Amino acid sequence: MTTTRRIRSSAVAAAVVMAGVAACSAPGGSGDGKGGAGTAADSVVIGVGSEPDTLSPLLGYGKDGNSKIFDGLLARDADLKLTPALAVALPEVTEDGLTYTYTLRDGVEFSDGEPLTAEDVVFTYRTVLDEKTNNTARSELDAVEEVRASGDHKVVFTLKYPYAPFAGRTVLPVVPEHIAGEQDPNTGSFNTEPVGTGPYVLSSWSKGEKLTFKANPRYWGGAPKVRTFTMAVIADDNVRATRLRSGDLDGAVLPPNLAATFSKDGSRKTYDAKSYDFRTVTLPSAGAVTGDRAVRQALDAAVDREAMVDKVLDGAGRPAYGPLPVDDPWFARGIERDRDLGRAKRILDAAGWKAGDDGVRAKGGQRAAFTLLYPSGDKVRQDLALAYASDAKKAGIAVTVESATWEVIEPRMKDDAVLAGFGSTGDPDFGLYTLLHSSLAGDGFNNMARYHDTTVDKALDTGRRSSDTATRQNAYTTLQQALVKNPGYTFLTHIDHLYVLADRWDGLTTQLEPHEHGFASGPWWNIEDWQPKR
Repeated sequence: MTTTRRIRSSAVAAAVVMAGVAACSAPGGSGDGKGGAGTAADSVVIGVGSEPDTLSPLLGYGKDGNSKIFDGLLARDADLKLTPALAVALPEVTEDGLTYTYTLRDGVEFSDGEPLTAEDVVFTYRTVLDEKTNNTARSELDAVEEVRASGDHKVVFTLKYPYAPFAGRTVLPVVPEHIAGEQDPNTGSFNTEPVGTGPYVLSSWSKGEKLTFKANPRYWGGAPKVRTFTMAVIADDNVRATRLRSGDLDGAVLPPNLAATFSKDGSRKTYDAKSYDFRTVTLPSAGAVTGDRAVRQALDAAVDREAMVDKVLDGAGRPAYGPLPVDDPWFARGIERDRDLGRAKRILDAAGWKAGDDGVRAKGGQRAAFTLLYPSGDKVRQDLALAYASDAKKAGIAVTVESATWEVIEPRMKDDAVLAGFGSTGDPDFGLYTLLHSSLAGDGFNNMARYHDTTVDKALDTGRRSSDTATRQNAYTTLQQALVKNPGYTFLTHIDHLYVLADRWDGLTTQLEPHEHGFASGPWWNIEDWQPKR
């Protein structure tokens, strides 16, 4: 690349960001309670519970698609069907399933005016695959042997083994080599000053407060009608609901009990998205109590999943008998199970955990007691944690519930249980491998329980490396059955995602959603396609 190109790119990028800062609208507009938080008809302010650590796809941002700043080679539509994005069509795949060829769309530019080329795609994937890059999702591209450019408009992936869901992995956002390639991917300014090909550019980011985006005038898909949108970061569910009610927000993601308070508000509309998102309790394998398989089995039997759905989620969810929801085609029929407190007690009795005078069991001087952490401000996780502790107490296990920030929780995950959330759409490999494979134990938020089961590892490897549907189905059935016998997590509920928005736009839909929601999911997953109501 030439020096001239670098200087031009940097100058244009700076101009775009500065223009966005001047143009953005902040949360706190009309305050009339009628869903008009934005200062103009073409602006939207959304309340979300958290913000990403980075906006760089090289470190994992937007890896499952729907980033508003970037595009992947492919995208997913409302029904999660793969559709062309930066590629003009779905990939050409060789008969052996080892070579995928993508042809790029003509005329696509990054928001700084530089053209998209095949080398940008190659750079993106090679950087993610580089072990020096701090991307904990690298294992999701394990099948890639090589990625290369064939001219300016073709990209060829060569796989080590036939990986059936590979095309679904190419929703990974593509970044510009001429900017990101000049920086350390782990520490460079690109992490907070991204440049992409997507429908929006980042105007400003006040950490812990808000991110504001403005329409990208160079977007290949046409100019969005929503010219500006702001993601207001409001960790506390109750505060988010209050600000929505006051008119400070146009919309927000809310837990079921708070979403229900807007049911009679004619100026706002509630959207219910089914999801793969589940809530689970991680049971650290190194714990003196949680490391005992009998304790984990007893907790699995003692928990009342149906009551959690009814009382905590107000019916907006389903019992979770494992990481896959019961209506998923890969779900293993027959693993559904009701609460059985008698069985829980029998398991503990047989394993030598005897009830003490205070009702708490003990074994060899070790009390059956542990701490369960949940993130502060998350009302649903708080209520699930308290319900879990109540159920465990009935079996003679004392669970102390404690709230904390993720900064506090992360270093304690090895030893303390966590009320966690996971779930990925598209293919069982996408979520199960990182959740359960022993090779990823303790790798950031991957395999938080540090779970290790040889049967599960084998099933995960078989499911990942086979292209035969029946073989994969058998592998994932075996895995789910093994999780019942040797649980490393107590799966509680799959949770519906609820959103309340001002009813002034057309074109709003929801997808079947993964765990991550707020930025990438919700009725704003296609905000660039919204049209104003007439």
